[in-house]
Amino acid sequence: MEMSEDILSPAAITNNLGTRFIGQRVIYYPSLTSTMEVAKREAQQGAAEGTTIVADEQTAGRGRMKRAWLSPEGSIALSVILYPSVAHLPSLVMLASLAVVHSIEAVTGLEAQIKWPNDVLIKGKKVCGILIESEVRRNMVNYAIVGLGLNVNLRLTDFPDILPIATSLSDELGRKVSRLELIRRLLVEMERLYPALPTGESIYVEWRDRLVTLGQKVNVTWGETSYEGIAESVARDGSLMLRRSDGSLTRILAGDVTLRE
Repeated sequence: MEMSEDILSPAAITNNLGTRFIGQRVIYYPSLTSTMEVAKREAQQGAAEGTTIVADEQTAGRGRMKRAWLSPEGSIALSVILYPSVAHLPSLVMLASLAVVHSIEAVTGLEAQIKWPNDVLIKGKKVCGILIESEVRRNMVNYAIVGLGLNVNLRLTDFPDILPIATSLSDELGRKVSRLELIRRLLVEMERLYPALPTGESIYVEWRDRLVTLGQKVNVTWGETSYEGIAESVARDGSLMLRRSDGSLTRILAGDVTLRE
């Protein structure tokens, strides 16, 4: 079944969107190396806050730690330009992951979870990756960009490399999902959460409560360093508190988490 209403265009995305600024200006590309690169260029030229870059496919999408991120046709690749205060930068990943979870649940009814630090999962498999990039000078945020790659209408059997660890909304539902509806919902959810950043409490609490990582025995790797322990809690700045076997508590700002059997 082809979804004729699933043609992405700036007009289709912004039409009666119901936001004040996020998604009010959309720049769309059928194919693009990376929405992050275009967003960075736009931000450096002083783009309005909430400017959103959307691509039907990314040929050189980036994940965290300079990894490649697959965004073939049928997925959502978008980046949103924001100008938060420096104190709110750590909360952007919480805002983005909650916006994704809320949107997936609203549009598809599927239950989604968050894996520290920035993946969204369905039934333990990755459906969305989040990347935050910012430029800070003298304690002032020049810009922050929230990037999302969301597997919407992908047949994962076409991508055997990631089949064991990834899923898509269409694979989980057994039918196609409107990317247009999802993008519109995402932008609305992001704007609804964004004003809550200064207080931050409600976003932090919900993000923490949806983390599938907490209470689990995990392995955390960052570069050459590797830690093992129980993911005990997360701090307000998003860092993970890891309880080691000797009873000590290690604070981890970033890294890759795998569950230990």
